[in-house]
Amino acid sequence: MPELPEVETTVRGLAHVLDGQVIARIETRRADLRRPFPPDLVQALTGARITSLSRRAKYGLIHVDRGQTMVFHLGMSGRWRIDPDEIGKHDHLVLETGAGHTLALNDARRFGSVDLVDTAALEAWPQFAAMGPEPLGPGLTPAHLAAAFEDRIAAVKLLLLDQRIVAGLGNIYVCEALHRAKIHPEREAGKVSRAALARLVPEIRAVLEEAIRAGGSTLRDYVRPDGELGYFAKDWRVYGREGEPCGCGKPVSRVAQGGRSTFFCTRCQK
Repeated sequence: MPELPEVETTVRGLAHVLDGQVIARIETRRADLRRPFPPDLVQALTGARITSLSRRAKYGLIHVDRGQTMVFHLGMSGRWRIDPDEIGKHDHLVLETGAGHTLALNDARRFGSVDLVDTAALEAWPQFAAMGPEPLGPGLTPAHLAAAFEDRIAAVKLLLLDQRIVAGLGNIYVCEALHRAKIHPEREAGKVSRAALARLVPEIRAVLEEAIRAGGSTLRDYVRPDGELGYFAKDWRVYGREGEPCGCGKPVSRVAQGGRSTFFCTRCQK
């Protein structure tokens, strides 16, 4: 699944061809993805001018001058294609700009989604209302995590994946950040020290920022809108490296937590 850096990279790539442009035509090529397309999507956006693009957690936001925002989620395998040679069977939403660019939302598994939300009501939108702070924003602090983790016996890794605590963190980057901060992923969250949380917050930011600069991780179907693959996977220290040596020389271990694989070092992480 595309995680925060992949979505941020996608939004930045789209901004190069969409920001300030008029949507000349928009077409839904099937009735739904994970849920139905908004029935008024075509009417609401045809002729609208895109004023800006942004991201909230793992959602991309395309804001228009009619006070509305198209919110997209890439699901497991979704991606935007810019000026494709042809429209394929998995291109389920097609958008054309006044400048002549064609953009296609491609989603073979159809686990993604597209919604239309009043821009002024975005923070109250049910998917956003209960979300925690952005990991790259000022709201993520050691004090915030300490309050969220207080008296919790659940594993720290599982709570970091809880979008109500931190918005947008995913499995890959939580594994990497915990390794960098030297925190065992199975440690009870309520027992993680303030000193460890003080290490963790900057490591969360660092691993995400490095991945964004690298263009997102290459993972199965993910590619950037320009067709290039991200290359942060080359810098993974533990994720997907079971049995390979950690930087300390100890083989990387893997356990299952919440139905997902967790990669860590039993020597470095306590």
